[in-house]
Amino acid sequence: MFKVDKTWTYGKNKQWKTRFDVNKQNRLPVISGITINNGINYYTEDIPNGNEVFSDCLTISTRGQYSGTVTYHSGKFVLANNILVMPMPHLNKNQKIFIGTMINNLNYGGYNNYPRIETLKNDKIYLPIKKGKIDYDYMERFIAELEAQSVAELDAYLITTGLKDDQLTIEEQKLIRDYANIEFAEFDIKDIFNVKNAGNLLSRDVVENSGNTPYLCASSLNNAVSSYIKYNEKYLDKGNCIFIGGKTFVVTYQENDFYSNDSHNLILYLKNEEKAKLKQLYLVTCLFKSLGHKYSWGNSISKDKIKKDKISLPVLNGKPNFAIMNRFISAIQKLVIKDVVKYIDEKIKL
Repeated sequence: MFKVDKTWTYGKNKQWKTRFDVNKQNRLPVISGITINNGINYYTEDIPNGNEVFSDCLTISTRGQYSGTVTYHSGKFVLANNILVMPMPHLNKNQKIFIGTMINNLNYGGYNNYPRIETLKNDKIYLPIKKGKIDYDYMERFIAELEAQSVAELDAYLITTGLKDDQLTIEEQKLIRDYANIEFAEFDIKDIFNVKNAGNLLSRDVVENSGNTPYLCASSLNNAVSSYIKYNEKYLDKGNCIFIGGKTFVVTYQENDFYSNDSHNLILYLKNEEKAKLKQLYLVTCLFKSLGHKYSWGNSISKDKIKKDKISLPVLNGKPNFAIMNRFISAIQKLVIKDVVKYIDEKIKL
């Protein structure tokens, strides 16, 4: 199945000098063993050697808890460490994505079961066949149909939620342009929020994926949702709030009711103000920026501690300027969604 040769290359333990969170012209994505953002750790403007640049390749993480995670990269990229590149030049994009999914399902993972070229040579994966031969045409059609279905569902979602309106209003344009000049002031956390301890369900007492209610943890992944469960509703915490992972200081907005794990988590409910989603998303960032430097695993936050803390917020006439928070997130949302809307419209025209 696999033609494993010298084109399969391990990433070196190289630290690229320039690092950026945002991609711009002439920056190359650096692929590492992370499982978010399609494996892109950061972007670099360093000038690599010719043999350090890859494109149109599958990669697989070869170390760490999430070893065995496969991602596909269409454009040019470079490697950090703990990555194996699998070019497969005889396959097109959709075929690589299909096969990458199959490789991703192999029994790798954890700290004692890392993939290597030697192990992958001996692995077997299930592939569609036709007349006794691998059916590459089926792989191509299958991925294309999945993409078309996903595009249609995403387009319907954007229309239903009103997110397809990506045009900034005059007020939003002015706010983005003049944002650096907005006045901020500090406020006591206890004056802005009602603070309570979250529930405390032990993971051993719940059945993963047993229901539809979020089960939250202190992880930064998936908006802190560990699983969706069914449990006694008397232990439910009310949503439309800000949730803080007590041991990690991960701060998220939770729109729906939820259950919480035993990480000594906190819940913040906005006081004396309409609890609209957009302004609370803004407050999530303000909380993290105001307090993120103060709390860590070795110095975890608590209900008593946060009540003595302050948060920096936009101010108008001595009071928090909630209107500007709402407007700013609306503008950012439109800017973020703009490329998605463009992508969907282009795909629908094809």
